[in-house]
Amino acid sequence: MTKIIAMAGKGGVGKTTISALLINYLLAKGQTPILAVDADANANLNELLGLTVGLTIGQVRKELKGDMPPNITRDQYMEMKVHQALVEAKGFDLLTMGQPDGPGCYCAANQHLAMTMDHLAGNYRYILVDNEAGMEHLSRMNLRTIDYFFVISDPSARGILTAKRIAELTGPLRIEVKKQCLVVNRVPEPASPELMARINEAVSSADLPLGGLLPASPELVDQELAGRSYLKLDASVPVVAKAFAIFDQFLN
Repeated sequence: MTKIIAMAGKGGVGKTTISALLINYLLAKGQTPILAVDADANANLNELLGLTVGLTIGQVRKELKGDMPPNITRDQYMEMKVHQALVEAKGFDLLTMGQPDGPGCYCAANQHLAMTMDHLAGNYRYILVDNEAGMEHLSRMNLRTIDYFFVISDPSARGILTAKRIAELTGPLRIEVKKQCLVVNRVPEPASPELMARINEAVSSADLPLGGLLPASPELVDQELAGRSYLKLDASVPVVAKAFAIFDQFLN
């Protein structure tokens, strides 16, 4: 059975960073194949993975609003285009959703996308979705169940409040979450009592167990500035080791 992993949190908290570290972890553990879905309009997961994106699902949806080539249905066209949009790498593929929809109704296009994602899902052990703050893309891809839900925050009151609200949104959206946790990123060491009080309040009131705290990391900054893939980071790097420990505990 394909397992669905999703990331959520307000903008700028490090969802993409943790997604890249999680792909590194799954590859190291041999938990492949993986489909990584970059569902953030500001798509940059590919940069942290050392990949180049040519075609996005946003571009495909726009094409679906026009005339189809002869002798092909819209379902067949969407399936063909989704496969063209897949960036293949060793042990995983990357699919980038791209910019949000423009004017007009995309209901039919999203329905075709959901059907294609259903067919695609069976090819992977894990599907990892790096989300925007909202969770509309999960609905569009027809992912009604999340096996592992990482809610990411930075060490700020707004970040933790947003994390709490996101955890509470899954019920109204009718998304079944089997297991969820809060990860607070870029935490000063030691964490202040005020920060821990905020975290503990969110954890207790939103049924959102604390997965762990990740420190700010000069190694991650250096890796990104140099344009090097996070997949090349060794498990001995302190922030990578701490992330792997969180993943070990949460996924097993």
